[in-house]
Amino acid sequence: MDEIAGAQLAAEQRSRVAIDRQLVAAGWSVQDLKALNLFAPQRGIAVREVIMKAGHGRVDYLLYVDKAVVGVIEAKPMGTPLSGVEWQSAMYATGLPDDVRKKALDPERRLPFVFEASGTETHFTNGFDPVPRSRRIFNFPKPETLAATIRSANNEPTVPPTWRGKVLELPTLDQSGLRPAQIDAVKGIERSLADQRFARSLVQMATGAGKTYTAVTEAYRLLKWGGFKRVLFLVDRNNLADQTMGEFQNYRTPDDGRRFTELYNVAKLARGGMPDSTKVAISTIQRVFKVIKNEDVPEGDDPNLDDFAPDEPVTVTYNPNLPPESFDLVIVDEAHRSIYGVWRGVLEYFDAHIVGLTATPGKQTFGFFQQNLVSEYTYQQSVSDGVNVDFDIYRIKTEITGNGSTIDAGTYVPTVNRGTREQKLVKLDADLDYAPGQLDRAVTAKSQIRLVLETFRDKLFTEIFPGRHTVPKTLIFAKDDNHAEEIVQTVREVFGKGNDFATKITYSAKDPKGYLKAFRTSPAMRVAVTVDMIATGTDVKPLECVMFMRDVRSGQYFEQMKGRGARTIDSADFRSVTEDAEAKTRFVIVDAIGVTEHDFVEPPLNRDKSISLKKLLDKAATLDLTEDETATLASRLAALDRQLKPEERAELDEVAHTSMHAIVRALVDAVDTDKQAEAIAAQPDRSAIDVIGEMLEKAIEPLAANPELRTRIIELRRLKDQMIDEVSVDVLNEAYGVQRTERAQEIVESWREYLNEHRAEISAIQLMFEANGRGISFAQIEDLKERIARPPHNWTIDLIWNAYLSLEIEYRGRPENRDRHKVTDLISLLRLEAGVDDALMPYAEQVEARYANWLTRQEQAGASFTEVQRWWLDKMMQIIASSAELDADDLENAPFDERGGIDGALRDLGKNAGEIIEELNRELAA
Repeated sequence: MDEIAGAQLAAEQRSRVAIDRQLVAAGWSVQDLKALNLFAPQRGIAVREVIMKAGHGRVDYLLYVDKAVVGVIEAKPMGTPLSGVEWQSAMYATGLPDDVRKKALDPERRLPFVFEASGTETHFTNGFDPVPRSRRIFNFPKPETLAATIRSANNEPTVPPTWRGKVLELPTLDQSGLRPAQIDAVKGIERSLADQRFARSLVQMATGAGKTYTAVTEAYRLLKWGGFKRVLFLVDRNNLADQTMGEFQNYRTPDDGRRFTELYNVAKLARGGMPDSTKVAISTIQRVFKVIKNEDVPEGDDPNLDDFAPDEPVTVTYNPNLPPESFDLVIVDEAHRSIYGVWRGVLEYFDAHIVGLTATPGKQTFGFFQQNLVSEYTYQQSVSDGVNVDFDIYRIKTEITGNGSTIDAGTYVPTVNRGTREQKLVKLDADLDYAPGQLDRAVTAKSQIRLVLETFRDKLFTEIFPGRHTVPKTLIFAKDDNHAEEIVQTVREVFGKGNDFATKITYSAKDPKGYLKAFRTSPAMRVAVTVDMIATGTDVKPLECVMFMRDVRSGQYFEQMKGRGARTIDSADFRSVTEDAEAKTRFVIVDAIGVTEHDFVEPPLNRDKSISLKKLLDKAATLDLTEDETATLASRLAALDRQLKPEERAELDEVAHTSMHAIVRALVDAVDTDKQAEAIAAQPDRSAIDVIGEMLEKAIEPLAANPELRTRIIELRRLKDQMIDEVSVDVLNEAYGVQRTERAQEIVESWREYLNEHRAEISAIQLMFEANGRGISFAQIEDLKERIARPPHNWTIDLIWNAYLSLEIEYRGRPENRDRHKVTDLISLLRLEAGVDDALMPYAEQVEARYANWLTRQEQAGASFTEVQRWWLDKMMQIIASSAELDADDLENAPFDERGGIDGALRDLGKNAGEIIEELNRELAA
């Protein structure tokens, strides 16, 4: 027994040596009771072996901060399960002798900071938490950390001093500017924080759905109201740190509109302690590891560092310059790689809640986050909501790609030194057989690279993007830097273009960030070749083609690479870099290696390309859609939505009696295998086929039960599509230069019937017939133009105008404008039919004539205008002539902005500028 007791004593003594060392490293002074000195230079004193009041035993360590008793440590031998000794430390926390004057107590009148430690493991309970619960921490916190908590508790006794208490009282989320998926994510994270059932929260959000913006929103809320002092934001690659920094800099706070960085300092993590002012630190996991080790961290990209993944899990040691309590929140963006394996120790070093953001969580990720998925938003759902675009797959197969090849002995072959790129000829002593897996690693087959790229070129405008003539923005993934070099050279040769057409964007390239920026914005640069640098997180919104010339074995990594093409883009911005594109409705994966044949690749929503949208809607009406056809219908409707103008989308929603987004989302949910499994499990007495059939029927119902909606969808689809017939041979029937009288009469009569039929529902018609056109806006004229252009009429302003001229209606305009018509000339057509005018005259000429009359009347009334004032008046008249109206907002645009906008108008026209605008609108418009 003495030997056992001695061994136990020795084990506990060893643990105390380790505990002493940990306390000292954290800035504590460890003292024996007989040598107690509360005036030691350290703010924290840990006193060994102190007898508590009667019945409460002897505590292993009594903790003082700023000369006041604040907590206890119960020490146990290494290997002891610490949760089993919490009763002892709790007893000490309530056993402080009554005569101790300087002390800090929690709301339950206990010492607030309670630790159990063995030298290899430390547990900590904070009595100021709303529900005090022990948690494992890497090392004892610094005395300053505990002092800050006590100070908060003393300064605001009614406010919880820890973030675990403050998150229970977060204000309601301002949802303006947030997408539904982002709202769900923020609420899910905050619900998880408040519940405190898990120390980690996982958000699954499709690529392009705004994960980083969501994280910035959450960081702001937690820093301002949640009691969080500092946030660590981990990115996948260092080049993404700049992009993340930009998100923080551009974020406008919802309460006062200031930028995030005006309120909180955001910086990249560097060696040494961070200043207290740093509230958000951005880094990669590799760089955090170097900082913890007190090693220098380079500022720029370093692939040898940022791509580094150790063979074994890393071991982390305590660093007082970056202690575990440095961060309250760790956000891991794109949380799907080795970060939860070999780098796990770095994450677990910090005493922080960890939030993972990923589009593609794997089993290891789910395991690390304890299955605590707080929000889920899939790629298919993002397509249905118009957040992302769907994709198609175009497969290119070659013999060498599939089977490899053989180079005969005696052949002279060029070899390339990977480091220097120096080439030399070598004669093969034996046959060289190489398998597909060796292609472009051990062996580069130039014929294979050229054949793939020539096939891509030849099929690009006939099968991949039919009818187009500009090479779409294309990103090619290569196996390594040397492979990328070969591809770039071959792309330029195959397309017959220069250096600006295609470039390599890898870490080894000169100025890769500059090239990346050019790839986003330059109309000249059409193809970029990369290895990993643009594989994750990097936005290139105009991208329409993602080509794989390398295989990928990770489903998570493939989804990230695929996601580079998924981003939506404003149509005007899209056309500025790709002139022959109208709207981005899809992107194409060009698979030259077989990557899309892996089991982990989910098919696109657009699964049946051979069936038309009309046929799909007809089958929906008869409830005959298959599951794949339902998915295809969702994809087609989502693509159509990307092409609609806001007013067209609003009109479609009105006809649908709900939003088209909701209809498409229901279709997507009906083919979602996870949701199908949930529905089947909830109805065990029914067959799976019946359950899924019911889901499909319910999703299709809004279309099946609304013939008007189906018709309107087809009308809009025809408006957006221009089919190119390269097959039919036309035959001339007749040719004439003047519209036939019979046809003109039909058009005019149909036009009059249309005006009478829609007089009560179309504002422009109603205002003309009931108010002589007073108050007609440009938007109302645009609406009328769009409506008459639809089937079955397909009218244009030119067609109606020329029909009247063919019927010999008098024309009073200038000869050069007889056949040149603008949108506002619809007003002239309406004035003619409403009886306001008895002849046709272009609207702009009418406005000019009224303006000349107005100036004459002003002169007769004794008013005169300076040259500067006439400039303003002339330009105002021109705006009314082209837009049918003028408002104050127009003054902030060209050409008025060059002379000061509204302020300039007030300066040059005087305080009556507003009255002049009203008078011009009244006298000149309509």
